[in-house]
Amino acid sequence: MEDSLKMLESKRDSLYKRLEDLGDFRRGTIGINYRKCGKSNCACAKPEHSGHGPQYLWSTTIKGRSYAKSLKLGAELQKYMEETDRYRSFTKLSEQIVKVNEELCDLRPVQETEDEKEAGELKKKMQLQFEKKRKKRLRKL
Repeated sequence: MEDSLKMLESKRDSLYKRLEDLGDFRRGTIGINYRKCGKSNCACAKPEHSGHGPQYLWSTTIKGRSYAKSLKLGAELQKYMEETDRYRSFTKLSEQIVKVNEELCDLRPVQETEDEKEAGELKKKMQLQFEKKRKKRLRKL
């Protein structure tokens, strides 16, 4: 078991190092849009025409609110693509870190209390904590 703990701790440390080396990132996606302008005599009005474009659009949703920005082809688009790619790497690394931490938590033993009085006080303390959380949630509803 001790070897498993050391191996998982080493794995977690390497994941933290990779996270540290990740650099700048931003959430969101980049889409390519073609649009029709609506002018009847424009080439985009013909059925076989795909429309004006391509136009590159970065978009994301933060706390239920949508954000979007048109990106210029070139350095700006490349910068946003790299940052959103790094964000996807960040989310994958975060999931791996959580998984390793859960495995570590499962392997670590529960600390036993031998004193009956101390165990009783701990039970009361835990009940109070959960009761406070439950009341707080009920107030939010």
